[in-house]
Amino acid sequence: MKTLAKIVGALVICLVLALVVLRATGFSPIGNTPGPGNYPGLWLSGNVVTTPVTDWSFVSQYKTDKLQTRTWYMIPHSVTTGYILHNGQLYITSMFQAGVPFPQGKSWVSNVMLDPHVRLKFGNDLYDCKLSHVTDPNERAAVLEQRAKQNPQLLASNASTGPYLHLFHVLPE
Repeated sequence: MKTLAKIVGALVICLVLALVVLRATGFSPIGNTPGPGNYPGLWLSGNVVTTPVTDWSFVSQYKTDKLQTRTWYMIPHSVTTGYILHNGQLYITSMFQAGVPFPQGKSWVSNVMLDPHVRLKFGNDLYDCKLSHVTDPNERAAVLEQRAKQNPQLLASNASTGPYLHLFHVLPE
């Protein structure tokens, strides 16, 4: 019995040390385009910006962002996502294929629906924010209008027959 306790204790210590190392190094998501070919990560590392952002236009220089969510098991989950700028406001996007249930189809979306507090990374800067799922059809249409001129399928609102682009408005924390 003492041997089993020593083994379990050693495993717990190794797990705690591994989490401390991962916390210190960050373990950011791998990949610079949303979707296949990317790998999720844990903590995002960088410089935390504490000044509230009122105009997100400066992020137009970046192709994508990194987004860290809070999980129920207390270890962050981070992914690479796309975004849309509209009148200086930032919207995070998530494409759901037909038949994929919302929000259960993506871990990060499920996390956001449970706890909207997230951390965004652009370049080496981190921003603590809240996400709000866009359900207003008028707001959705306004945000997608410019992008829809290039790709009309984005405005399709029937998720049962094709992919559906969900929008999350980035709000100050």
